[in-house]
Amino acid sequence: MGKQGLIFAIERCSLHDGPGLRTTVFLKGCPLHCHWCHNPESQSSYPELYFLREKCTLCGSCVKACPNKCHSLSVSNHDINRVLCARCGCCVSACSNSALEIKGNPMGVEDVLAEVEKDHDFYVESGGGMTLSGGEPMMQYEFAAELLKQSKKKGFHNCIETSGFAPKERYLKIRKNVDIFLFDFKESDPERHLKYTGVDNKQILENLFELDRKGSKIILRCPIIPGLNDRKSHLEEIAKLAGKLKNIIEINVMPYHPMGKSKSGRIGKKQPHDSDSFTENEKVEKWIKFIGRRTTIPVKKG
Repeated sequence: MGKQGLIFAIERCSLHDGPGLRTTVFLKGCPLHCHWCHNPESQSSYPELYFLREKCTLCGSCVKACPNKCHSLSVSNHDINRVLCARCGCCVSACSNSALEIKGNPMGVEDVLAEVEKDHDFYVESGGGMTLSGGEPMMQYEFAAELLKQSKKKGFHNCIETSGFAPKERYLKIRKNVDIFLFDFKESDPERHLKYTGVDNKQILENLFELDRKGSKIILRCPIIPGLNDRKSHLEEIAKLAGKLKNIIEINVMPYHPMGKSKSGRIGKKQPHDSDSFTENEKVEKWIKFIGRRTTIPVKKG
């Protein structure tokens, strides 16, 4: 049996994860715990029960199916005891309303590539390909490396979205099979980075500069969160950092959206940054223009 990875989603026809039309493979597990995480179901390295409360009709099928008695119903509510949950999937199979899912399923390299190959013709026409995302794909390094290798053998264009927080040697080993690194730059101040993500940015910046020195193409992806890192000094640092990179293609400004908050609730967690507001387009345009006036590198909304 070949290498297996824990996958929580495969998104076809993606337009925002690298050039062209792409298939984005989302790997589970992340060493960062960003306060604003847009994919909180990606953080843990194990499968999780995902509950879509709006689809639940309180029919009681899950209660009967669960061997650990995790589910309890009242007249108007459905509670899940996640301490007791073994993530066996019995309740998922029993639910006729698709209100329950398991996020995180083991897949082999060939299984993933079979999904990726479905859109082969679109990749050729659009210059697209496969993107690995997460989570942090480098947490499943051996699987990610093999997937990129086999994808490249099939002639696909490969991107990998990364936080940059992984051993340098891993990046140097996979870079030959990566066409573009979608490299996150979340916060310029090390202490604020530690506060809002759980790690500082020293290793991240070292990996970024090392990849650039080796000639890897880079798109710098910068999540901007109102009230956390939208200050002028950080926006200025984004432009300065980009100016130091010889192989940067563009800067992507990634505005906050609140969908991560609802996703957190669906896995029984609470997101630290709990704003319900989407970032206004006018504000995003101001950030783009502010950075753009300070660099010759293209700045776009990601």
